Amino acid sequence: MKHLAASVFLLIHSLLIGSAQPFSVDGTVLELDESNFDSVVSTFDLVLVDFYAPWCGHCKRLSPELDAAAPVLAALKEPIIIAKVNADKFTSLAKKYDVEAYPTLMLFSNGIPTEYNGPRKADLLVRYLKKFAASDVSILDSDSAISDFVEAAGNFFPIYIGFGLNNSMIEKLAQKYKKNAWFSVARDFSEDVMVLYDFDKVPALVSVNPSYNERSTFYGPFEEEFLEDFVKQNLIPLAVPVSHDTLKLMSADGRKIALTIVEDENEEKTKELIKLLKAAASANRDLIFSYVGVEQLEEFAEKFDISTKLPKMVIWDGSDDYLNVVGSESIDGEDQATQITKLIEGYREGKTLQKRISGPSLLKVFHRSFDIRMVYIFVFVVAVLMLIQTLYRGDDNYERVPNQDQGDHARSSVSEGQSREYKAGDKQD
Repeated sequence: MKHLAASVFLLIHSLLIGSAQPFSVDGTVLELDESNFDSVVSTFDLVLVDFYAPWCGHCKRLSPELDAAAPVLAALKEPIIIAKVNADKFTSLAKKYDVEAYPTLMLFSNGIPTEYNGPRKADLLVRYLKKFAASDVSILDSDSAISDFVEAAGNFFPIYIGFGLNNSMIEKLAQKYKKNAWFSVARDFSEDVMVLYDFDKVPALVSVNPSYNERSTFYGPFEEEFLEDFVKQNLIPLAVPVSHDTLKLMSADGRKIALTIVEDENEEKTKELIKLLKAAASANRDLIFSYVGVEQLEEFAEKFDISTKLPKMVIWDGSDDYLNVVGSESIDGEDQATQITKLIEGYREGKTLQKRISGPSLLKVFHRSFDIRMVYIFVFVVAVLMLIQTLYRGDDNYERVPNQDQGDHARSSVSEGQSREYKAGDKQD
């Protein structure tokens, strides 16, 4: 019935505004423009919009994935519609939604946009987006229902299961953090489940982070303030590797970050250090413990003065300032656990020295470094092509000289290709 009502609305709307073709909600990807965009995103509860450019290689690879996902998502009980906009043509829409790179995916929930940074392969995209169409709190009434729920949830989001809890106790939090996690309440379960999820009494709220193989249990008090603290603290792992996406998560969290800079994240000694960081995070939940390798992200790491002996830990709030703890300039020693404890104690006692990072905002480092590399690659490719053309062009051949419009378009396309087609992380397949 909801599909029919939406189709009727779009048909009437298209006739009234003189649109060339009415929409059919049949699982195909809808083509949007300035005349119908607002009506579509306001008609459906959930619309995933692909802002693309015809010349963009990433967009061309993404298109068949969206075509494959569209009928599956449209057939859900709460359908999710996939649509696309030629943002190179309908520039006012691109400008309105701050589209700076192609492709940009945005999920409109009741007309409100959020940039989509999830997977882009059809099957994974479907699994990821199903979360947004699911109930705020799923009610589980058996061991098999719990198992099916966790399996269906996948690895993209943390999972919260309330054992012996009334769903009304977490309803508000489930609505508030719906974009970030799965929420459920188990009403009937066996002792085997208690062993599996490592809790020994009820009520209990268990968090599971499948991506990092982490689990935590909360036994109360079940007041909103304490429940929300537990939920927020478990949205991210105990020890967070720095990346474009995790920087955004940590920024939204609001806690200060105990950032550890190491030589290489993949070294065995770093893996042992990460275990210590997780233990420290469990004991200091008012801080986020994060780490970054110079080998992996040198331009980011060097902003924290890596001339001192590594590994080192600083306290950072996401701004252009950070704190060094006096007497704990490095945590390179045999007893690193004691060194970490001493550093945290020194921070809490105020034995700190404020320092300032150099260069651009750290949140922009990823974009800038990636864009510079792409410029170098582009210039190299152009030079090679020009050399080949020179070697193989005969003396009696004439070189085409573009007219003003062609020249302007070529320069514009090159500029847009560098600045818009490529962007670190969320703009690449």
